[in-house]
Amino acid sequence: MKHLFFKSKTLFTAIVLCVLGCINVAAANIERPKLVIGIAVDQMRWDYLYRYYDLYTEGGFKRLMNEGYNYENTMINYIPSVTAIGHSSIYTGSVPAIHGIAGNNFYKDGKFTYCCADSTVSTVGTKSKAGMMSPCNLLATTIGDELKVATNFQSKVIGIALKDRAAILPAGHGANGAYWMDFDNAKFVTSTYYMNKLPNWVEKYNRTIGKATKDQIRYSPLGNKLTVEMAKAAIEGEQLGMGAATDMLTISFSCPDMIGHKYGTHAPITQDIYTDLDQRLADFFSFLDQKIGKGNYLVFLTADHGAANNIKMLQDHKIAAGGFYPKEVKEKLDKCLQEKFHTTKSLVYTISDYKVFLDHNAIADMGLDLATVRTAVVDCLKNDSQFAFVADLDHIAEASMPAVIKEKAINGYNRFRSGDVQLILQPAHYEIYNSKDVGGTTHGLWNPYDAHIPFLVMGWHVKHGVTQAQTYITDIAPTICSLIHIQMPNGCIGTSAEGK
Repeated sequence: MKHLFFKSKTLFTAIVLCVLGCINVAAANIERPKLVIGIAVDQMRWDYLYRYYDLYTEGGFKRLMNEGYNYENTMINYIPSVTAIGHSSIYTGSVPAIHGIAGNNFYKDGKFTYCCADSTVSTVGTKSKAGMMSPCNLLATTIGDELKVATNFQSKVIGIALKDRAAILPAGHGANGAYWMDFDNAKFVTSTYYMNKLPNWVEKYNRTIGKATKDQIRYSPLGNKLTVEMAKAAIEGEQLGMGAATDMLTISFSCPDMIGHKYGTHAPITQDIYTDLDQRLADFFSFLDQKIGKGNYLVFLTADHGAANNIKMLQDHKIAAGGFYPKEVKEKLDKCLQEKFHTTKSLVYTISDYKVFLDHNAIADMGLDLATVRTAVVDCLKNDSQFAFVADLDHIAEASMPAVIKEKAINGYNRFRSGDVQLILQPAHYEIYNSKDVGGTTHGLWNPYDAHIPFLVMGWHVKHGVTQAQTYITDIAPTICSLIHIQMPNGCIGTSAEGK
């Protein structure tokens, strides 16, 4: 009997070791690239791939198009189409209704707050307040968060951009670091959310920047250069893509947006910043080939939003266009509501991101019903010809408007953070705050010029191809997650576009 016991025990041990060995072998055989790089070009319209195609080098945008897979018909499926939401949606596969980033600024706890503002943290790298930021307002996980979970937190995730929100939100909650520009001091900084001291490689890189001015960084190729060189420094400093687990680097190029706002979509400087960016990308891809190995990394490029063509340019060519003046509309609306409710108080808190935010406290103090005031807002504005539609956001599903616009409004409405009434402008109309300030452009609307974005994937196990199938910004995260065999983010509403 004792002999049989030892034989059984030996057999059991052998089986257990065999099973554990199989599990380890299976885990070791999961195929993933060494490094995943997500690139967002702030304010890059889809058609910039083709407008400047003949000016591009073979190694930048053309390499992505000619070697990678091109999802030609990728659209943003929410409003407003702005930076903070775009970066959040790319990496969460979700929309403001779920991930909670309802704008660059949004209404929270009775007041407007900046999307990444966090008074509980401090700047690391300078003595300014530029680093008092974190992903505290983001309610969903990102690709990077899920990658860390999938590898038992062995992966490293780093975010880099000139804009804080473009570094923080893509990198997610569990990032090892996110770095952005303190423009007043011309240095990359972070916050105590991530660490208490800058790594040596960041301090070393900051010493190479010199005394660049805020405008030099924002409105010249210098901004592109600083972003790329910082990305290279991160790869070398953190040894990204050189360990046992897959790492991730998120990069956002902020200069195209800053230049676009100031100069518009057709200015010579806009062309210059994209041809410069093309050369920076070619150099960066060459660096990745040498450092990580061609075929060992997966890179995708997209944009957080597009941009409208300049109003005056369109009008000069007899194309209907016009300006939306939030201040004028607010004054007109306040007067209308005051007459309806027999008060001298302002009932409109602000108009932002093409939404009316009512002053809920003032309305409550007057004993008015909020739903009644919302209905009154719609009545006051619905006959204004600059608005194609005006709808109460609490009843947006019942509004009489095209389904595609309605869906975008619903997806963009976070009931805790968004406004009360949605304004849908006529095509080629956008907000401006000064009638003399008509030289640039902006974004934020449902229309194709704001919503049609590039989405290209290149590198590890990606075959060259192109599709015209409908794809959404919320499909980017599940597509990348599918390619690298990890779970999609926890608020994801998109589906993998792999194989389309």
